[in-house]
Amino acid sequence: MKQPPLLPVIIGTGFGAGFWPWGPGTAGAVVATVIWWALGSVLSPVALTVVTALLVVLFTVLGTWATARLQPFWGDDPSRVVVDEMVGVWIPLLLAADPHYRLWWALAALLLFRVFDIVKPFGIRRLDRRRGALWVMLDDVAAGLYSALVLGLIILITYAYTS
Repeated sequence: MKQPPLLPVIIGTGFGAGFWPWGPGTAGAVVATVIWWALGSVLSPVALTVVTALLVVLFTVLGTWATARLQPFWGDDPSRVVVDEMVGVWIPLLLAADPHYRLWWALAALLLFRVFDIVKPFGIRRLDRRRGALWVMLDDVAAGLYSALVLGLIILITYAYTS
């Protein structure tokens, strides 16, 4: 059997996280959070937010491309493809750059994203049922948007009560 091309494998599996045997989606989200955390250690909060937004856009495009290249080898929505989870968790992390609360907001973003990604409420399941590489990405984008909405409310409430 022919092997899938290497670059789509690297991108699609989230730099190999998708090969983790126990919860590859969680592994991909954790890898993305660690990448974000590492960037936050060298970037200002504003730069971190801008770079995160660029990562969301760039990896949505690259992830769609990589997934389309991998589907003939691994099927319609292979569990090894976790670039969609990376993009999904980066969306609520857009709100988490405050250095005073960064650890807590990052953990909340990761937890909220995984809950929305696993439970798939509010139309996410409908997106997940669609076929094609773009839909593999978009259900996690939706989970990321819902996570960002909830995290944003938590952040607003927290700042309202700590100010």
